[in-house]
Parts: sequence; C-alpha cells; structure tokens
Amino acid sequence: MNITVFGGSQPKPHEPVYIEAQRFGYLLGAQRHTVLTGGYIGTMEAVSRGAASAGAHVIGVTCDQIEAWRLVHPNAWVAEERRCSTLQQRIMTLIEACDLACALPGGPGTLTEISLMWNLLLTSSISPRRLILIGKGWDVTFKSMFKHLSAYIPEDQRKWLSFVPDVDAAARLISELQS
Repeated sequence: MNITVFGGSQPKPHEPVYIEAQRFGYLLGAQRHTVLTGGYIGTMEAVSRGAASAGAHVIGVTCDQIEAWRLVHPNAWVAEERRCSTLQQRIMTLIEACDLACALPGGPGTLTEISLMWNLLLTSSISPRRLILIGKGWDVTFKSMFKHLSAYIPEDQRKWLSFVPDVDAAARLISELQS
C-alpha cells in the first residue's frame, strides 16, 4: 500500500517527536508499505529514515517553491524524488498518490494538508481512503471543531477521519484495514 505521512518540519534528530516519527516510518516499512513524505526535514526526514531502515521504498515529494523559500534539499533517505513546481501541486501529489494518509503532529502546513484531503474526500474529488490523525493535538482540535461547528460538519462527513493516540495504534489500525 502507498501511505502518505504528513507532519511538521520543526522536529530535530534526537527530539522525542522526531524519534516517534522515525519509529512510525520503521513500523510502516516493516509492514512493507511504500512511504511518501514531503521529502525534506523534521517529521518528513524522520519518517523517511525509519522507513528506509526497514527496507521500504521512500518517495519524497519535493517542490521548487519550498526550496526557493527555505534552503533545504531532499533528505538522504528519499529513494525516489517526485518534483513539483508549486506547493499546491506537491500537496495534491501527496494526496493523490496514496491509498491511505496519516498525519503526525504539525503546524499550519499539516493542517492544510489534512483539510484539503478531507475536503477532497467529502466532495468525491478523490477515491475513498482513510485519513488517520495521530496524537492528542489532532483529537482535541477536531473534537472542538465538531462541538463548536457541528452545524457545518455533520456526522456523516466525519467518517473519513480516524483518531489514534500514537504511532503504535496507527500501525495497528493500518494493519487491520489492510486485512
């Protein structure tokens, strides 16, 4: 299965969130999935590193706009680079190329990726697939949205989202979905 992992660029090697993301990449690789990330630093690097160490094929979806804004290059664990011109093309490539997507903790970019994918699912613009949100931050954020914006987010629009507390639970859910 092709699995896209969204997440923040801020985590540094040896930080607990980086180590957790690296472990998630390893768990996905051990399940023999192809792993797609944004291809750069932080969570993207950690997931790529973990997946590669488990023998997985790692695809990094990179972008001219990002490299013009921030001096970064694809991380060392990317086996295949899929280069896009714009950030919008990059996000769409990550969404369209996956059978399932996961979101580790992140900031505005990760929230954008989640929101766009969810909206594309709601409008049947992409084929049905699961979006797994990992960690307490996404759970709290979305439960607050569901509570305070319930008139705009009916129950049937929530079916694409799964919330799990950690990467181990995400890996188990992916294994169950695959069965």
